[in-house]
Amino acid sequence: MAQLKLPANSRMTEGKTWPAKGATGEVRRFRVYRWNPDDEANPVVDTYELDMDECGPMVLDALIKIKNEIDPTLTFRRSCREGICGSCAMNIDGTNTLACTKACSDVDGDVKIYPLPHMPVVKDLVPDLTHFYAQYASIKPWIQTQTPAPPDRERLQSPEDQSKINQPSACILCACCSTSCPSYWWNGDRYLGPAVLLQAYRWIVDSRDEATGDRLDALEDPFKLYRCHTIMNCTNTCPKGLNPAKAIAEIKKLMVARR
Repeated sequence: MAQLKLPANSRMTEGKTWPAKGATGEVRRFRVYRWNPDDEANPVVDTYELDMDECGPMVLDALIKIKNEIDPTLTFRRSCREGICGSCAMNIDGTNTLACTKACSDVDGDVKIYPLPHMPVVKDLVPDLTHFYAQYASIKPWIQTQTPAPPDRERLQSPEDQSKINQPSACILCACCSTSCPSYWWNGDRYLGPAVLLQAYRWIVDSRDEATGDRLDALEDPFKLYRCHTIMNCTNTCPKGLNPAKAIAEIKKLMVARR
């Protein structure tokens, strides 16, 4: 599979240009990364011009309009359109974000759209997240207990304990943070990355879980956890406003405390 190694603002081979026809309102140019594994050609950037009076306000609206009305071969993921599923994560104007929550008006000039960086590309704007999800599965993201569940109620926790997992539980696994992290770019085969470590932290601090020691033991590795150098790209780019860098720091503090 091809892999996007260039930053989003790099110059690439120009592809087709699709001019707006009969536009009466503001015309915006959308420059979109295109790559098809079946044609054996190098990636190109196609340019689509849209009349914004005939288009919704979000970048995802523009992509849907392009696919429905201009170029049906354009490939991208999308689902909820509410910033919840994470399907439409991509690099827009040089930043990893969600196309459904990124307004076209927030971008000056041409809207440049690329797949998430440093991930294998399946086609066009679709990254291959197989390895990312395998890493997520490796942290065993479910509650682990030894004691039997109460027969007449769910496992309870205090509001204070619940507050510890509220933020990490809001992660939608869009991979925006991990694919913005240089350490993950170069060591993604062994470093778990911000998203997965945020989820690991969510279970480590869950008061109902009884496998904290085992979870910390599984992360005691030169690469899985300690490749984080607190660059903060992950926190700066998270479309949900979460703080993976803080979660990683908290895991490191727990590692020290147990020694």
